[in-house]
Amino acid sequence: MNISANTTTTSPSIKEKILDELKKALVLALYLGTWFCALAFLAATTLRESPIPLSIFGLSLVKAVVCAKFMLVAQSAYPMKFQRDNGIIRPLLVLSLIHVGIVLVLSFNEAGIVGLFHGKGFWASLLSFGNGDPLHILSMSIVYWLIVLPYLLFASMRIAMGDLELRTLFLGPPKQTSK
Repeated sequence: MNISANTTTTSPSIKEKILDELKKALVLALYLGTWFCALAFLAATTLRESPIPLSIFGLSLVKAVVCAKFMLVAQSAYPMKFQRDNGIIRPLLVLSLIHVGIVLVLSFNEAGIVGLFHGKGFWASLLSFGNGDPLHILSMSIVYWLIVLPYLLFASMRIAMGDLELRTLFLGPPKQTSK
């Protein structure tokens, strides 16, 4: 038995689908943007940059929007499929690794583009991603995985439980308005 978020027989209109996708993209971009800005701030303070360039936050937000878009496309192309009898751990781990791969590819490209802004060659900057250190790239991959995993867990809970039940779990039951 596959778990489905839609248990009603009416299908949403095109406008509702578009609004739902835009809402998902905004939430995911804000989530990723918060993380990427925090990591950029950490990197700037670790390097003792003074003053901290605001451009790093802009690049972090652009990267978050691009990552959110690619992650949503990946979710559409490879939707999370799981069965109640088998749980969500295995599909969640596989999907999270796919998403981390997407974030890494975009991060490599970002390094090349940033290099161009600083007057360096695209390929040279691309090869210096993560200081050219595979261990550093692995540590960044683990951090990206730790960022992506809670989002995907939340998304899978939304699929399994439905929006109303998930809101009730996190925020309590909806307030009843008296007339």
